[in-house]
Amino acid sequence: MLDLKFVRENPDIVKQNIKNKFQDEKLPLVDEVIALDAEARKTQQEADELRARRKKISKEIGGLMAQGKKDEAEQRKAEVAEIAPRLEELQAKEPELAEKIQKIMMVIPNIIDPSVPIGKDDSENVEIEKFGDPVVPDFEVPYHTEIMERFDGIDLDAAGKVAGNGFYYLMGDIARLHSAVISYARDFMIDRGFTYCVPPFMIRSNVVTGVMSFAEMDAMMYKIEGEDLYLIGTSEHSMIGKFIDTILEEKSLPRTLTSYSPCFRKEKGAHGIEERGVYRIHQFEKQEMIVVCKPEESKAWFDKLWQNTVDLFRTLDIPVRTLECCSGDLADLKVKSIDVEAWSPRQKKYFEVGSCSNLGDAQARRLKIRVKGEDGNKYFAHTLNNTVVAPPRMLIAFLENNLQEDGSVRIPEALRPYMGGMEAITVKK
Repeated sequence: MLDLKFVRENPDIVKQNIKNKFQDEKLPLVDEVIALDAEARKTQQEADELRARRKKISKEIGGLMAQGKKDEAEQRKAEVAEIAPRLEELQAKEPELAEKIQKIMMVIPNIIDPSVPIGKDDSENVEIEKFGDPVVPDFEVPYHTEIMERFDGIDLDAAGKVAGNGFYYLMGDIARLHSAVISYARDFMIDRGFTYCVPPFMIRSNVVTGVMSFAEMDAMMYKIEGEDLYLIGTSEHSMIGKFIDTILEEKSLPRTLTSYSPCFRKEKGAHGIEERGVYRIHQFEKQEMIVVCKPEESKAWFDKLWQNTVDLFRTLDIPVRTLECCSGDLADLKVKSIDVEAWSPRQKKYFEVGSCSNLGDAQARRLKIRVKGEDGNKYFAHTLNNTVVAPPRMLIAFLENNLQEDGSVRIPEALRPYMGGMEAITVKK
């Protein structure tokens, strides 16, 4: 969420940013919120003047009564009575205007970084760099569920009966591989100085609206019926929420956390053949990383975060690339975002396995996460998040890139301690 003062003083910048995000339908909101702000400030000024006048007169009444000047005191009381209806009207109007302003400000998108390429949607995202050499083997690489089935590693039919489409049972070595990747990612991030955390898997509505836009909330979140609770779509929401309504000492920054959680998503809409199986699902597990830092440090942390994901995937012998998200592909709170994509030997192309985002002070402003500087001044922190690894989608890349011609799947050296020393998993059928 933007600073209202910034919007008031820079309406053209805010409007151009909306155009850059191809959300022209939101352009009238800028003038509307500025007009409401002017009305709110005028209302507050008049109410403050009346409150000050009432206070002054009330003090005078006490003095007059003490002097025995009852007639003059009664006149002053009449003046207070005359003030009351107008003051009551203004005091009722103040929260109404504040609510209208807040509602609009929650919809106006954050100012994107100048380095973000301008584009309408993800088809205009820009490749930045490739890491590792993508290989297409001489033998056929089956669809990922077929690979898993060879190890008796997945049961989609039973999951469909139990929970419906978008769920799965992982079994045997595939389930163990899933857990091994999560454990390895946890230790990988701990070794990089991050504090490990298991957060709440449900959050209240004020946290939801503090960390994401209304559009994202509607598309992603499952609400618990009869409760002010939502199942988390990603642990970053719960992790950033940890700092809600807090004042952090500047010397305690940055706060760097890595978290494990299950994630739950609606995943609305129809999906193509490449998004069947365990690619786009309603439930999955994830290792995440978040940073709360000083504003001047957020750009440097952004680069560190996506590099962590690249480095982890490379230790598992999976080629990846980074992709700069264009303006139209950025969620409204994001300043800048980079996707990490893994190579798919079967599709002969890359697909998304993680996303790194800098949200500036947008989440901190909504959640009131402030920093107290050494000089005593307070300011809003910057928040960032990034996917460490999110199996089972990540397993697609792992299985395809480590598949051997005999059908076995090689276990990279870094992962072997988490697989009981196994060097490969072999076909069951």
